[in-house]
Amino acid sequence: MSSTTVPVEVEGALPVGAWIVGGAVRDEILGRDVIDVDVAVTGDPEVAAAALRETVGNSAMFSLSDAFGAWRVVDHDRRWQVDISPLGGATISDDLSHRDLTVNAIAREVGSQELIDPFGGRKDLEAKVLRAVGPAAFSEDPLRVLRLVRIAGELGFEVESATLDMASAASPDISGVSGERQLMEFGRIIGGADPLTGLRLMDAVGALEAVLPELTQLRGIGQSRYHHLDCFDHTLMVLEQVLLLEESPDVLGDAGPDAAALLSGEMGDGLRRWDAVRLGALLHDIAKSSTRVEYSGGRIGFPDHHIVGTEMTADILARLRTSTRLSSAVQAMVKHHMDAGFMTHHEPVSARDIEGYLVSTEPVSVDVTVLSAADRLATRGRRSDEAIPRHIGLCEKLLGAAVVRERQGTPPPLIRGDDLAAALGIPQGPQVGVLLVELAAAQYAGEISTSEEAVAHAQRFLAGQ
Repeated sequence: MSSTTVPVEVEGALPVGAWIVGGAVRDEILGRDVIDVDVAVTGDPEVAAAALRETVGNSAMFSLSDAFGAWRVVDHDRRWQVDISPLGGATISDDLSHRDLTVNAIAREVGSQELIDPFGGRKDLEAKVLRAVGPAAFSEDPLRVLRLVRIAGELGFEVESATLDMASAASPDISGVSGERQLMEFGRIIGGADPLTGLRLMDAVGALEAVLPELTQLRGIGQSRYHHLDCFDHTLMVLEQVLLLEESPDVLGDAGPDAAALLSGEMGDGLRRWDAVRLGALLHDIAKSSTRVEYSGGRIGFPDHHIVGTEMTADILARLRTSTRLSSAVQAMVKHHMDAGFMTHHEPVSARDIEGYLVSTEPVSVDVTVLSAADRLATRGRRSDEAIPRHIGLCEKLLGAAVVRERQGTPPPLIRGDDLAAALGIPQGPQVGVLLVELAAAQYAGEISTSEEAVAHAQRFLAGQ
């Protein structure tokens, strides 16, 4: 359970003379949940971290920075995490002078409620304004630009104009920050309560160009008459639709709430599966700037943009040093985001069609179906009044099947490949693989239900080739 103050057991285990600083003090003042606790100590941070871990138990510690000597202690139940760093100067006021924002430059000594606020942070909290501590706030560490964006979104605060100018000046240098550190802040922006506002602020100060230049290159890329927005604005609208589907999943039929519950699970990198779908929305058309073709008659197309986009997504997420699981999931969503749309041209879809969709999109069948629905809802050009209901209707069917498949798993085959080869008198090899695929489709469609029926079906299939 979270707390609106630094947990008593944590504060009681910190050394005398240590200071609680930054976001923890800010959130205590605002009455927000305090989860991340920053501590400045005059002694050895490693010793303080080890004492905290030993005293509170049920926690782990690890080094954050060899250069700066910072250590993190994390509660195994994820109720809190504590970052312990050396005091940045001779006094706590010296330390606070090197902080990024005035609202983060407030401190109190461990065991005391008396606030040290040399830069007027409390006044800015009352005014709901984010203001840089000094002119070097962002040049000292360009990642602070992303932190500014993230905090603005989390708190709903305005950014003071001079601070915006300083952030804009420092934004090009974000590209030189390690991918892991970029992901730490960017992931919290994407996974936050209002990622659209965060992305627009990133764009306004030039941080989006530094972190995701491929996305900004979509601006001004016109699309076909079936779209009403350019590629950049369409991408943001797809993200908006993902957020709306998360809020109201029943738009996707009876399976919508069940799908939403599955997507609330963890993906890794501190993100949920919903957040991975948000990333999929940002990247699904990422290759359209490089694949746009204008055909005779003025028709516009983007051949193989899902394939090129999958490769670009792999490169982007490698640059951000995401986990393999997150990268693989988002790549799969980009690759298959048009599959459901293609199926609308062949309705009514059969059970075999649905099984083929599930096989090709696993393990992101639920995720990519939601993304596909959001993509269609954000496409409001020619004949959209007809196309949107048809597409959403298909997504309801696919999502229902995908939820069942994820919860129950793929049904076991009616017969193993070696047994099938023996029954048919054929050698094991690629041909058996083709037959097993056919038998799985027939089984899903309810055409066969026993091993004997599977063998007979395989014989008929071979005879018809």
